[in-house]
Amino acid sequence: MHHASIRTADIHRAIAFYELLGFTVCDRFTTGYTLACWMEGLNGRIELIQIPQPRPAPDAFNDEHYVGYYHLSFDLSTVTSDLPSWLTALQQRFAQAQQSQPEQYQALKVLLEPTQQQIGDRCYEVAFIADADGLPLEFIRVLG
Repeated sequence: MHHASIRTADIHRAIAFYELLGFTVCDRFTTGYTLACWMEGLNGRIELIQIPQPRPAPDAFNDEHYVGYYHLSFDLSTVTSDLPSWLTALQQRFAQAQQSQPEQYQALKVLLEPTQQQIGDRCYEVAFIADADGLPLEFIRVLG
């Protein structure tokens, strides 16, 4: 996959959010009518596109009847040996950023605390957070 595209209400706030996750902007451009960029990190690439006159996103995480793309998932198996500690450190980074720049950052919203999940013949640690626009992001780590 080349990239996943995310529409955002505020590209500068979204960039700041994804930078705290470990992404870096690699290209900035316009799509003809709005700002956009590609960011790379966590072994993937995303595209952020600022939407003029945005409407709130549907609640893909909590609406059991929602149909459509559900979430992006990032494999942290080579990034951390402990998903709960990684998430705690991420929450602290967001809290510090919010204290210094409250107009740019919000407290990190955790949708699902780290939990173990059996999928096929593997066991995973799984956690979900919401991005700057409330879209769900999954972080997964293979156990054992």
